[in-house]
Amino acid sequence: MSQTASTLSEASPSNRLALAALVLGGAAIGGSPIFVRLSETGPMATAFWRVTLALIPIFIVSLVKTDAGPKPQSLSDYGLLVLPGLMLALDLAAWHLSLTMTSVANATLLANLAPVFVTLIAVLFFKARTSGVFLLGLVLALAGVVILKGGPAGLGNGDLSGDGTAMIAAFFYACYILAIGRLRSRFDTIRIMLWSTASAAVCIFPIAFFFEGQMLPATLYGWSILFGLAFVSHAGGQVAITYALAYLPPAFSSLTLLLQPVVAAILAWALLDEAIGTMQALGASVVLAGIMVARTARSSA
Repeated sequence: MSQTASTLSEASPSNRLALAALVLGGAAIGGSPIFVRLSETGPMATAFWRVTLALIPIFIVSLVKTDAGPKPQSLSDYGLLVLPGLMLALDLAAWHLSLTMTSVANATLLANLAPVFVTLIAVLFFKARTSGVFLLGLVLALAGVVILKGGPAGLGNGDLSGDGTAMIAAFFYACYILAIGRLRSRFDTIRIMLWSTASAAVCIFPIAFFFEGQMLPATLYGWSILFGLAFVSHAGGQVAITYALAYLPPAFSSLTLLLQPVVAAILAWALLDEAIGTMQALGASVVLAGIMVARTARSSA
């Protein structure tokens, strides 16, 4: 699949809709740390319910959708449809585990290295062409995330093993984005999401069950948090991103998803009374500036 990011500014209706879906998807996923923070279950159990409950709306849509696109024809097709779910399960497991091993700021910052891994994998293995302007936008956006999380000094507050686990999560999320991007040239959004979400749930369940044991929230409020995480952040956010990846390059898409920590900071301010200081406001502005720079660049993946 090949696409230039410069086409984003050339007013194609499909690209405009895809860009809007990508931004909305990033914003929806940006709310996931809030749901995880408020969850009554452990991090792994929360990850399991995130994907399992998301199957409800995705499955319903798959039943009522009249045109589901091509069906998988071979064992390799089924393997490709399961692959994003495996990558997502590993990402969520590593990400949630890192939150218990290092500071929240470090885990969030390092998990957002996914665009770096996407770009490197696309260039090294898929022979993608990446311009200097795009790389400038990438550096700017990543610098904005660092500023948003308190600057380089904040990196000294975590545990090295936890920081490494967060970087592993970033790598697996990059693999998830690339796998989805490749599948969208062949299969429909809902088909991909149904298979990848179901396989992610199957992979996460034994991790959650054996590492945490307690799988169920204690109250109705706890269930409402899990349903919010599943329906808004996963079913809503991931479906929107999967749709967008049919029209936008994975490298640019992963960069735009750096909006997630910006959205998380805004929601934490609005819902959890966590103050947004000058550093956070500056970081958010730099992230947006980096994305705007990358939007004008030529990148293929």
